[in-house]
Amino acid sequence: MKILTCPLNGPRNISEFTYGGEFKTMPNPSTCSDEEWADYVFNSDNEAGVVTEWWMHSPSSYWFLAERHTVTDQVIRTYDPREVFNKRVEFDSLEVAR
Repeated sequence: MKILTCPLNGPRNISEFTYGGEFKTMPNPSTCSDEEWADYVFNSDNEAGVVTEWWMHSPSSYWFLAERHTVTDQVIRTYDPREVFNKRVEFDSLEVAR
């Protein structure tokens, strides 16, 4: 049985988690090109080595980040996203084309 440690709920069976994709810095939606936005949404680097990924503990809907080696599948660490995000982005202030 594979165990993944949730920063909020502790060690749990991997079946309780949902993979959310690679962590990437979001481009500014109001200034980036359509190509840049599509690349952010749909493409991943798929690198061999240590990658930061989004994971969710499904029963609690808690999203967190994990550093995982994609070749060995070893999880180096898991941590709360607040370590990366220190301010809230207000999307309603961005101009949206309609």
